[in-house]
Amino acid sequence: MSKYIFIISLLWVCFVGGVAAQTDTTDSKPKASTMHVGHLLRIGYDISRPITHAFVKTQNSNELQVDCYWRKESYLVAEGGWGSFDYNYSNLSYSGNNSFFRFGFDKAILVRLKANDWDMAFIGLRYGVGFVDRGTATYTTHDTLWGYTTGTIPEKSTIIQWFEITGGVKVELFKNIFAGWNIRGKFLITQSAFTQLPPSFIAGYGKGDKNSIFDFNFFLSYAIRWGMPAITEPQK
Repeated sequence: MSKYIFIISLLWVCFVGGVAAQTDTTDSKPKASTMHVGHLLRIGYDISRPITHAFVKTQNSNELQVDCYWRKESYLVAEGGWGSFDYNYSNLSYSGNNSFFRFGFDKAILVRLKANDWDMAFIGLRYGVGFVDRGTATYTTHDTLWGYTTGTIPEKSTIIQWFEITGGVKVELFKNIFAGWNIRGKFLITQSAFTQLPPSFIAGYGKGDKNSIFDFNFFLSYAIRWGMPAITEPQK
């Protein structure tokens, strides 16, 4: 419960700070008579995942993200990907793979002063679903009386669900090229999904034996923009 309170408190502070900054900025800057924000669609890839795989060979994942501007500084977000895991130790070994999808929205917490300014700090929510296939597991136990015993656990396919609270930033580095990071608090909804031998890693979620975890992404995105009329002259 303390993890939930910490995350909600942190995001609340970010939201209040963003609202305060927005109020100060709008009071000190001249307002435009009208501003047409136009349309934006970003397609991104999480470059932190292959970097992680280079150091942690037992897990591999790829994550994609598509977000589009909706209205009132809100963005609809769809994310998805796939991955695999390979747990291989002397007393237990198994492998598997999974795919996943996440849907939700991001809300910018800082004011936009120009129609072509798409840099943002945001908070958001996600709903995630993963389709996990764990292969047959082989285990070895040792008993002082019976000695070593080898057995297997049958393969299993499972659907899991979770929700996320997230926050981060996105910045346009070059024309139409964005970089952005975000942190996520993930909370498993189907906590009884793994009654026997949870997967060591689930792409899109994390460790299968944890009901709540923290995660991090770093996306590089390409933006497609259209309907971007110029801002009218500020009112005097």
